[in-house]
Amino acid sequence: MWTVRRWLEFWLSVQKDRVRPSTMVMYGDAVRLYLIPALGHHKMRSLRPRDAQRAMDKISRSFIRGGRLISPGSLNGIRAVLRTALAEARRQGVIHANPARGLRLPSGAQPLAVVWDDEREKGWKNTGARPRVAVWDLHHVGGFLSSVQTDPLFALWWLVALRGPRRGEVVGLRWEDVDLAAGEITIREQVVLVRGVEIVGPPKSAGGVRVLTLDRFSVALLSALWREQKRRFGWVSPKDRVFVHADGRRLRPDWVTRRFTKLVDELGLPPVRFHDLRHGAAGIGSAAGMDLKQIQQDLGHSNPWTTVKTYATVFKQIATAAVQKSADLLLSHVNLRADLASAYQA
Repeated sequence: MWTVRRWLEFWLSVQKDRVRPSTMVMYGDAVRLYLIPALGHHKMRSLRPRDAQRAMDKISRSFIRGGRLISPGSLNGIRAVLRTALAEARRQGVIHANPARGLRLPSGAQPLAVVWDDEREKGWKNTGARPRVAVWDLHHVGGFLSSVQTDPLFALWWLVALRGPRRGEVVGLRWEDVDLAAGEITIREQVVLVRGVEIVGPPKSAGGVRVLTLDRFSVALLSALWREQKRRFGWVSPKDRVFVHADGRRLRPDWVTRRFTKLVDELGLPPVRFHDLRHGAAGIGSAAGMDLKQIQQDLGHSNPWTTVKTYATVFKQIATAAVQKSADLLLSHVNLRADLASAYQA
């Protein structure tokens, strides 16, 4: 007789050759930490939608490290694991219907990226309060890049700020992925940490394998970096990583994050995560006139909805500024009445 616990353990055991190691870790945590404790004692044949809903309601009241309530994103992931596992049980005839199909979760919006404007920065300096996900505006990004020009990883910071590759993608970039003559790089793999162990695998999403066009300055930076590595190490193999330590050791993704955080703190800039530097690249591209489809492809999102949902606030601020510039341009050719001109200038 299949119990939910027995089925989930069996389903988990056959996923090893089907999913990425990082995904396997997520599956395992969802099953062992949440689903088995909440549902494991039920018999598969008698499992009903109300049982699954009660379990998810209970999980939604769980607390994680730091005494915080489990996040909506984590709940979505746990629900997805349960749906997938029970869908496989249905395909194999263990159950007749998937009781997890209609599961509802507590309302809770994913935090949207907001821009560090003057008011938010003032509030942070006065109180230490900060948004959960925030990106720098152009003058913050410019200030950061101006201050780290002598940093050995300046080319990496520049590339992420401008073109937005993910942390694991830029760390895993090899010289064979860089075409300086054509002015482009190909993102084909990423480095991820699984329980502290580095794993090289495909990009995060189906749209992750992509070609990023480079500007002239980026080409010049990478060309100089290649020459410097050739001078220092005597030979640069196409299989070598583009970004390495001074002694040639490969960078670890977590080290890059710590290094970035340290630089931001030393410079006194509003705090952002390393991943938020990628977020900012979306805003910079939009401000420069890049269309949404191109931004989606460059960031490696599978569909434009992901791009819009993630960067809605960033795009809105840019759109507001663009509308104002359009109005200013039009008004510069309009002879306004004195009272309207005074209202506009006020």
